Amino acid sequence: MTATESVATGFPVNGDKPQLSLSTEAARNLATTTKSVPQMQGITSRWLLRILPWVQASGGVYRVNRRLTYTVGDGRVTFTGTGEDLRIVPQELREFAFLRGFEDEDVLTALAERFERHEFEPGQVIAEEGQPADRIYVIAHGKVTQIGTGPYGEQSTLGVLADGERFGDSAVIESQDTWDCTAKAATACTIMSLPQSAFEEVAGQSAELRAHIEQFLANVHQPQNPYGEAAIELAAGHTGEPDLPTTYVDYELAPREYELSVAQTVLRVHSRVADLFNEPMNQVEQQLRLTIEALRERQEHELVNNREFGLLYNCDNRQRIHTRTGPPTPDDLDDLLALVWKEPGYFLAHPRVIAAFGHECNRRGLYPTGVELNGHRVPAWRGIPILPCNKIGISDTRTSSIMLLRVGEQSQGVIGLHQTGIPDEYEPGLNVRFMDVNDKGIISYLVSAYYSAAVLVPDALGILEDVQIGLEG
Repeated sequence: MTATESVATGFPVNGDKPQLSLSTEAARNLATTTKSVPQMQGITSRWLLRILPWVQASGGVYRVNRRLTYTVGDGRVTFTGTGEDLRIVPQELREFAFLRGFEDEDVLTALAERFERHEFEPGQVIAEEGQPADRIYVIAHGKVTQIGTGPYGEQSTLGVLADGERFGDSAVIESQDTWDCTAKAATACTIMSLPQSAFEEVAGQSAELRAHIEQFLANVHQPQNPYGEAAIELAAGHTGEPDLPTTYVDYELAPREYELSVAQTVLRVHSRVADLFNEPMNQVEQQLRLTIEALRERQEHELVNNREFGLLYNCDNRQRIHTRTGPPTPDDLDDLLALVWKEPGYFLAHPRVIAAFGHECNRRGLYPTGVELNGHRVPAWRGIPILPCNKIGISDTRTSSIMLLRVGEQSQGVIGLHQTGIPDEYEPGLNVRFMDVNDKGIISYLVSAYYSAAVLVPDALGILEDVQIGLEG
């Protein structure tokens, strides 16, 4: 006789005492089980969706009008090939500000072929302050530290450059006598360089290139503010009756437009399930709830990673910096704050990156105070909340990024875009539309979420790149 048979009959087995009351196993057959709603491990805090101010995009499009800017933000150069065959793709030279919009493929190819390859060891000087500046350097692999001399002879780090970035643009298009800082290899570096003599040789054979450079220099030398915007002429501090300057505010002729994107799915529920199995929970509602959770997760992923409007891809290259040593340190976050210094709102980082920053603080004996945000206690730096966002990915080399945002239309920050009042709206910017019931009795619902994001001015978003995860030693 088994133990189960003992419970059912009441006879003892192996010396057990006889059962004196109804067992809980048997009693459960007459009881109503208390159930949880369906759980879903993929639901996250989705802080980005919560902190972005959402702006109505009537007509499905939002246009960002800006003042005319003469200097275009420079892009990064990518390379093809590996090892000794490493070379610049000619079309990538259009990422140089002075070659942006230049169409002659043959001239670009001629320039690309004149780049020279160099290898530098850690600590080796690439370009020295005060030495003749006669070429442009493009970093293929590695990190380069730019070091300047202060007014009292002290050495200070001005910046860190990495893959795809460059320095010395003006050395090939203008007469720049000497380097204004020292560039030193922080790691082993592979660098391509274009001598000024080689550039002038190609320019001497192409009237179109010479005209393009002249137009670029004319725009650069236009009166402009430190952000590259066309200057507004003003007078201040004068006395008497001098002639006042005249001015006007010029606008970009082709402002960027953000069209709402969409995430969609078709939810299917059998009519038998929808009719018969709705106690104590409505099956359609629960299916819909979890589907919407998945759509919102995808929405946040797109706001971070979409190549058209995602924040990681739409940050101005002048607003991207690299860590000084690898792991995220307090110094690195201070550098990021120096980029987004006008009303910085929130840091966003992968949870592992936040942990790595905590490790670096612990190593230095620093214990930053957290802040209250929407009823939650979150870590912070300089009073700015550091919010987790697992949509900021981690590369195969265990590096990631940290974003710092200023938000809101009034602050000329980062905003979310949606449209409310759409047909069959279930939540703001999300609707659920009944489609049909097929010949198998399956009900179909189309679930759609409409959204986008816009960076109103470049300095509203800064990114700390190449953030190393993991402790040293």
